[in-house]
Amino acid sequence: MNELNALVDSAHAAFGQAATPADLENAKALFLGKAGHITSLMKELSALSVDEKKARGAAINLAKQAIESALNARRQALADSELLAQLQAEALDVSLPGRRRGHGGLHPVSLTLERIEAIFGSMGFDVADGPEIETDWFNFTALNTPQDHPARSMHDTFYVEGGSSTAPHLLRTHTSPMQIRHAVQHVKRYRAGAQASSEGLFSGDMPEIRVIAPGRTYRVDSDATHSPMFHQCEGLWVGDNISFKDLKFVFTDFCRSFFESDDLMLRFRPSFFPFTEPSAEIDIRFQTGPLAGRWLEVAGSGQVHPNVIRNMGLEPERYIGFAFGMGPDRLTMLRYGVSDLRLFFDGDIRFLSQFE
Repeated sequence: MNELNALVDSAHAAFGQAATPADLENAKALFLGKAGHITSLMKELSALSVDEKKARGAAINLAKQAIESALNARRQALADSELLAQLQAEALDVSLPGRRRGHGGLHPVSLTLERIEAIFGSMGFDVADGPEIETDWFNFTALNTPQDHPARSMHDTFYVEGGSSTAPHLLRTHTSPMQIRHAVQHVKRYRAGAQASSEGLFSGDMPEIRVIAPGRTYRVDSDATHSPMFHQCEGLWVGDNISFKDLKFVFTDFCRSFFESDDLMLRFRPSFFPFTEPSAEIDIRFQTGPLAGRWLEVAGSGQVHPNVIRNMGLEPERYIGFAFGMGPDRLTMLRYGVSDLRLFFDGDIRFLSQFE
């Protein structure tokens, strides 16, 4: 029996030294193979008596079972070790943050447009929207722009297919056409059966027209401060007695609210626009900050020309008002300190993410 115990201990030791499944199979052959120790012991039973054979055989079987148990245990240990090594080689560090989608945000120009609409909305202005492909009449003629005006030239305007030689279609060069469209619709609601002038123009009572028209516009131009596609916001206020002083008050209040600066100064310089008379360029000057002391042009403005009032269907002897037009892109540049307009439209996420 001591011999069998020694054999089992020897098998345990041999199996324990096997570093790979192949080594383990070689060690198994020494004990359980056709020429192994257990097989040799079983062959020796034939020389024993029946009683000795029974007792010796039972002891050999117990030793064999112990060796097989040790073999299976070592097989499992090697399999576990191989699996652990594979897991470590392919390990994922679950403590690292995952790849998440970035949070989107509004474009800086969109933020400016929202801010403009909110400020003028607090003053009672409606927001108008309309087609970006316009007719010549709404874009030029209704706004008192003569046929020989440079703005009609192909050098400034994108003309598109459609329309005719006398009434071409174009990408709108400003959002002022929406002032005409909005005013015409406004007048239609009140002119049925109402008082009209000898020219058929409306001269009865109606609520004031107070509207802004923000949106995309298009001109043949591209440099650090101009883009072929850019944004404009036109404003219009027409009523019985709306004067230039109302324009100065409204736009001054807007600029100070937009830039959150009460010490902002405004300057109205005489200018010319076919759709206003008198007309003025509007400049602003900051008292503090990096732009302090410089006059910066931000808008054009003026009292609505009588011909434009007529094209709205209104009697200019009764109705008067002012209009202005500004570039939200330029206001965005000033608000955020950006020097090149093209950065807003290059689609560089690194730049745009600053404004989220």
